[in-house]
Amino acid sequence: MKSIKKENLLHELTKGFLKENPVLRLVLGTCPTLAVSTSVESAIGMGLAATAVLLFSNMLISALRKVIPDKVRIPAYITIIAALVTAVQLLVKAYLPALDQSLGIYLPLITVNCIILGRADGFANRHSVAASALDGIGMGIGFTAALLAMSAIREVLGAGTFYGISLFGENYTPMLIFILPPGGFFVYGLLTAAANAIARKKKAPIKESFGCEGCPSAAGCAGCSSKEVLE
Repeated sequence: MKSIKKENLLHELTKGFLKENPVLRLVLGTCPTLAVSTSVESAIGMGLAATAVLLFSNMLISALRKVIPDKVRIPAYITIIAALVTAVQLLVKAYLPALDQSLGIYLPLITVNCIILGRADGFANRHSVAASALDGIGMGIGFTAALLAMSAIREVLGAGTFYGISLFGENYTPMLIFILPPGGFFVYGLLTAAANAIARKKKAPIKESFGCEGCPSAAGCAGCSSKEVLE
């Protein structure tokens, strides 16, 4: 029994790396991904901030899942997430003002990031604190890795730098398209295709349909059966 439990917890930690990567496989959080992936510094900052919020929001919501009434669970989740995001934003403002300025409005907008609310309602409110914590860490690592991969490609090709350090000298002519929205969508498409190809080789096919799982409005949706909501 102990070995099975350990295997399950390991699965909750690692599934977000590739099999259920929130950005490249589940296609969640695309707005902040495209917005902050123009530089590696911004991508790392956003990834770490989102991971911290994912971890603590999952743990708190899991711990309170039997206390929060079902009818007000979404407002309660948003309140918890907003409080954590506010704390993270204040810490960033105090100790990393340059990063705060770089991320701009996208730092407080972590509150409405569909990855965080989706994991809260789709996972944390049904599982233990330990499993929810590992899920938050795994999804945060997957989100950060996707941001880092995108930003590395876009910054190197679009600005000729990596983490602000010039790589090619003054003679390099950067391909500005990569730091513009069209370049972001192009890189995002390439990485998504690569992630899907790798996952297929590892025999980890993405679900064709997620039904109502992870949808914050599932319980009140007339199109969802009670079976789908409960599952």
